Amino acid sequence: MRAFVSGLTCITFVFVGGSPLQAPDVDKPAAAKALAVAAAFIDDFYSFNPVRLRAAMANASGSTGDIVYYQGWAKAGNYVVLRRKPCHLDKPDEVSCGVTVKDDLAPALKISYHVTDVFHLAFRDGRIVKVWNSSDDPPEFDEAMKWLHRTRPGVFTGPCRGMWKGGPTPGDCVRTIVAGFADYTAGHSHSNRKRP
Repeated sequence: MRAFVSGLTCITFVFVGGSPLQAPDVDKPAAAKALAVAAAFIDDFYSFNPVRLRAAMANASGSTGDIVYYQGWAKAGNYVVLRRKPCHLDKPDEVSCGVTVKDDLAPALKISYHVTDVFHLAFRDGRIVKVWNSSDDPPEFDEAMKWLHRTRPGVFTGPCRGMWKGGPTPGDCVRTIVAGFADYTAGHSHSNRKRP
């Protein structure tokens, strides 16, 4: 199942430090434009169309491989958007956008958890020049990944070759990781507890 969020673009509010943008040193029109471009970027990512995503990152070539890889991972991992926070201005030239999703990974770990990814976008002259992301993966994710590295190193030279570095098979990688997580869970005890 794929999530289509073309109709989910959030109304953009410009915030700095938790209050409406009032600082005299911030270019309000430029900040508003950056926030709108960032929101459109999130639409492009969750369109699961790599051509569209590459076009959005035309001036961020150093980030394209990683982010297009992650898009392929998200598509094959059946990411569905549950909640999309408005993008906000972190610095005059940097915006972040948080997106909470459900995916195939948490069920494979037998945990009730929805990860929130935060996309960070750096701007120059109104254009995206760098993109990176962070997430609040649960500890079970890290534990299972360590187990896979230890017990199935071939995963990371095969289907997960170049993982998070623009590798060629993100879909095969996430499907292999999901299967590995299920095997890990079968041999380990986890409580099926809900997380915030």
